Amino acid sequence: MNTIIKFEELGFMLLGIYLYTLLDYSWWLFLVLFLIPDISMLGYTAGNKMGAYIYNFIHHRGISILLYVTGGYMESSLVQLAGIILFAHSTFDRLLGYGLKYKQGFRFTHLGEIRNGWKP
Repeated sequence: MNTIIKFEELGFMLLGIYLYTLLDYSWWLFLVLFLIPDISMLGYTAGNKMGAYIYNFIHHRGISILLYVTGGYMESSLVQLAGIILFAHSTFDRLLGYGLKYKQGFRFTHLGEIRNGWKP
């Protein structure tokens, strides 16, 4: 992946961390919740098409931003927290080279094919 794209994703990751500091939650909670969105990979047990759909829905940054903004409108820090966790997690995945999935299988992403479980 292009270095400039990695820096962009790093910036988004730092934005997610900054937004988390604006909420009144402990850091340990961020660390505990950070990997929860990866549960969406279980969708692949229903096949590649369903797996990609579920994974992409959970990892779509538009969904995370919508949650965060909705939480602000509703004055619900819990909904904002959900949005921040999804945003930071999705950004971290992209920083590592894991993009949104195509229906051909988990390793086929919008950032390219993942080989051997790691895509630098």
